[in-house]
Amino acid sequence: MLAVVEQVPGGYKARFERRLKHPVEKVWSYLTENDKLAKWFAELSVDDLREGGVIKFDMQDGTFEELRIIELKPYSVLEYMWGEDRVRFELYPETEGCRLVLIEHIHKLTDHTPKDLAGWHVCLDAIIALMDGRTIESREDEWKIWYDKYSALLTNFPKS
Repeated sequence: MLAVVEQVPGGYKARFERRLKHPVEKVWSYLTENDKLAKWFAELSVDDLREGGVIKFDMQDGTFEELRIIELKPYSVLEYMWGEDRVRFELYPETEGCRLVLIEHIHKLTDHTPKDLAGWHVCLDAIIALMDGRTIESREDEWKIWYDKYSALLTNFPKS
């Protein structure tokens, strides 16, 4: 299912939602524990898990971008700044597992935005596959499929 993208004051919001057959605690560990985080987003690592703490993004050139954590509620909310944008994970317990919501507040749409949205889409699918004991055959092939869909979706919005 595609993310829901809408224009909001100050930019845009993309909302991804997934229902998982796993408890909140297990899903939280994939968002916050570096050994599990590396399996679905190898460039990210948690440096200091607290409000005001840091998640690092490896730029793959020997440098790191520091993403400041702006909200942290264990097993519930993890939100951090990524440049001018905000990335927010929310977890909600449910009878059969939990609901994972990823909200990206996007300052402005660019040619790179559909790439990012496709990337988040595949990352969420990868988390689910990992927890279910499955693998995604080719993340690159999956990304290409979703990139085309997000590119088409974003043609409805003016570029900033």
